[in-house]
Amino acid sequence: MTGTLVLAGTPIGDVADAPPRLSKELAEADVIAAEDTRRLRRLTQALGVTPGGRVVSYFEGNESARTPELVEALRGGDRVLLVTDAGMPSVSDPGYRLVAAAVEHDIKVTAVPGPSAVLTALALSGLPVDRFCFEGFLPRKGGERLSRLREVAEERRTLVYFEAPHRLDDTLAAMAEVFGADRRAAVCRELTKTYEEVKRGPLADLAAWAAEGVRGEITVVVEGAPESGPEELDAEELVRRVRIREEAGERRKEAIAAVAVEAGLPKRVVFDAVVASKRTAD
Repeated sequence: MTGTLVLAGTPIGDVADAPPRLSKELAEADVIAAEDTRRLRRLTQALGVTPGGRVVSYFEGNESARTPELVEALRGGDRVLLVTDAGMPSVSDPGYRLVAAAVEHDIKVTAVPGPSAVLTALALSGLPVDRFCFEGFLPRKGGERLSRLREVAEERRTLVYFEAPHRLDDTLAAMAEVFGADRRAAVCRELTKTYEEVKRGPLADLAAWAAEGVRGEITVVVEGAPESGPEELDAEELVRRVRIREEAGERRKEAIAAVAVEAGLPKRVVFDAVVASKRTAD
């Protein structure tokens, strides 16, 4: 009989938020795969738990190499517990490769639900929560970051991002450039920790605030693009939307067709606006 892979959520700040089942799994697992074994040790000490199985590291640097080893343990009947530094494994953390490999080998995968910075920030943001999408970390390089943002410039769902504190000001400035200076957003810092802070406002204002320096774990929540009817989209706006899609890698023909669908207009109207704009520029 094969074993079971357990993905366990860990506190994102306050250790008191640890799910009750976490202590039991830590004590009974045959193998504990931890993103940082030192942080795992601090967590188990805080919870008053002694791990019952062997502890191995499982982080970005050794994820590919260690996955086959853990799969073999699972195939041999072991209960393998996967924990990351904070939150749920595989959500912008190690875990996806192991889950995919376990599924491929028909091994049971279950979870101990726990705290999530994504959902916590979304709930605290004051922005619409009925539909949202998680974009993870943006690219570090400025050009690639702008390109990624342009891909979702017209996304109507609320957007959630993770970001490093030393890149926050550049990221917010890029968001203001692509999404618009007045687009509402919330920067959630040090969630559930002593110095928790949620800063809300237009992207331009948040970028100016972040330029003074921000510390801690950061989650950014951004309002989705506003609903627009065909009558609100003039030729200049149609051309802007086509340009955004082209800069994101779409061919012009595809970009024009997509914008026409978004705007509820015939493709010929969007095409004519693009051609007229090119003639004016020339």
